[in-house]
Amino acid sequence: MKLLIAENYESLSKAAAHIVAQVVTAKPTAVLGLATGSTPIGMYRELARLHREEGVDFSRVTTFNLDEYVGLPPHHPQSYHTFMQEHFFRHVNIPLEQTNIPRGDAPDLQAECRRYEAAIAAAGGIDLQVLGIGGNGHIGFNEPGSDAETTTRIVELAQSTIKANARFFESIDDVPTKAVSMGIKTILAAKRIMLLASGEAKADAVRRMLEGEKTPDVPASLLQLHSDVTVIADKEAAALLSAETKNSGRLV
Repeated sequence: MKLLIAENYESLSKAAAHIVAQVVTAKPTAVLGLATGSTPIGMYRELARLHREEGVDFSRVTTFNLDEYVGLPPHHPQSYHTFMQEHFFRHVNIPLEQTNIPRGDAPDLQAECRRYEAAIAAAGGIDLQVLGIGGNGHIGFNEPGSDAETTTRIVELAQSTIKANARFFESIDDVPTKAVSMGIKTILAAKRIMLLASGEAKADAVRRMLEGEKTPDVPASLLQLHSDVTVIADKEAAALLSAETKNSGRLV
């Protein structure tokens, strides 16, 4: 895995946006796998600026989001449909019919998981998958214990994930306990992967991902199985890495 170490969150966000913009410029019909959560917000903000001021064109791009909470309709204020509209889609020129997010309120969730996998395949697969990382090493909503053969499915959220996401809801009791999430196999099928990590709370997960063994106990460590992964971590998230690992990276 290639490591880029950013001076701060702003530098991380700009570096990530630059990579996405490069992919879209080189292939205007690119298929992007997108993530939610706090970390990619700065990247989306910079991509919106690149579209507005430098003409980066998203009109032929197709997107697939990693996950959605079970039980939340698209219009719910804490749904990932709403998140993506607020932070990215409405700021660029991507047609909404080219955006894809699992339906957490689908009447048949198993069928929705199969439909989502089929839609990704029909689009030709994902050219660049953007990921964040949870404090417990999860990617998407693939919690510890998720193996490399998992595809899009219904997952039970770990208590630590529910607690971490409670800040987005009125109370922890309002946080959904399940989600529809791309699986590890789905993520690893992407042609390229870019993982973003910001803040000291992610430092141990980043260390275990990059320097630990490949294990379902740290789902992000399974990215070691992929041939083209770029990790962009700010200095706080990279703080626990060995000097050797840090020296192998590049500052951005």
